[in-house]
Amino acid sequence: MRVFVLLYNVRKENEGIHSLQIGDRNVVLMFESEDDATRYALLLEAQDFMVPTVEGMEKEDIQELDYEWVFVPAGFVPEGTSDRLLLAPPETNLEKTDWQPEETKADLAETELDRIRRQLEGLL
Repeated sequence: MRVFVLLYNVRKENEGIHSLQIGDRNVVLMFESEDDATRYALLLEAQDFMVPTVEGMEKEDIQELDYEWVFVPAGFVPEGTSDRLLLAPPETNLEKTDWQPEETKADLAETELDRIRRQLEGLL
């Protein structure tokens, strides 16, 4: 079954997946509907979080990862109920993540300059 998750820095070395911290657990949201995943990403953007990319993946691929996960049915309607589930982004973001946002070219240039500077200093 295909589900939709929220990723940061897609197909980059520092790719990360959006998760919610619930107690001491990190939980990945697997959306049944791409539209729902997109709406949730827009809610994150509205709260000044980094904007994730919605990516389709096989549900089994996510379940095999070392993450806890929650399946979010289309329309956020929990199975066995007719009530809509309010799924809102967290109020705060983590200060430190397991991944970092993609560095800008200026950051990369500065890092490269520092590396060259250290090499040259090592020659003296």
